[in-house]
Amino acid sequence: MKDILSEIIANKRFEVDVQKRTISIEQLQDSFDSSEIKYSLSKALIDSSTGIISEFKRRSPSKGWIKQNASIEEIIPAYESGGAAAISILTDEKFFGGSLKDIKTARQLVNIPILRKDFIIDEYQLYQAKIVGADAILLIAAAIEKEICYTLAEKAHELGLETLLEIHNIEELSYLSGNIDVIGINNRNLGTFFTDVENSFRLAEQLPQEAILVSESGISNPETVKRLQKSGFKGFLIGETFMKVDNPGEALRSFINQLNV
Repeated sequence: MKDILSEIIANKRFEVDVQKRTISIEQLQDSFDSSEIKYSLSKALIDSSTGIISEFKRRSPSKGWIKQNASIEEIIPAYESGGAAAISILTDEKFFGGSLKDIKTARQLVNIPILRKDFIIDEYQLYQAKIVGADAILLIAAAIEKEICYTLAEKAHELGLETLLEIHNIEELSYLSGNIDVIGINNRNLGTFFTDVENSFRLAEQLPQEAILVSESGISNPETVKRLQKSGFKGFLIGETFMKVDNPGEALRSFINQLNV
């Protein structure tokens, strides 16, 4: 299968270069007001009994459109009222149908942490995330070099953003640093998009006990969450399971009710 991740990253570099020519990083810096983290993703996961990070995702490269006309105004508040500990919003347009405007709109609607989920390769994107109201950003080990990851995580903290480092295998443990707040284990191979939840259990054994762990992708059953909780996971990033139904907020509420049985 064609390596989808390589295609996404190549497009992302082009996209960021175009954005920089439209609005320079100096212009972003001039309009930027550094501030403390208002909504902490790491604290929200520690304090939550369910730890569900509900994701807003219109489409995916592997499955196409999930909910093409999905409304931020309808779904995001429903996620909060349904019991989400935090929100993840895809901001990649070409492959996921998202935008930074989605976060800017969502920020006015909820009082829980918002994660900018995108392929972050440049500090320019960190300024964007902070300006539109994100509380945390995703750093994907498979998408960037180790030294770049260290630099971006440090810069994110300077700007008042928390960091979620996403790893897929044991080799990527070296991407960890003191500027990583949450560790996400992606059960989906970003090259082939094959999903295996057992990946979370395998990698969790290699991580520090005090780490705040999030399992990502392929979670559709409350029983899976219960198993992951017993293995030390505090967070569970779930998108497609909720987004593919008519009422994502109600689907989340039902999922949480089953967790509490």
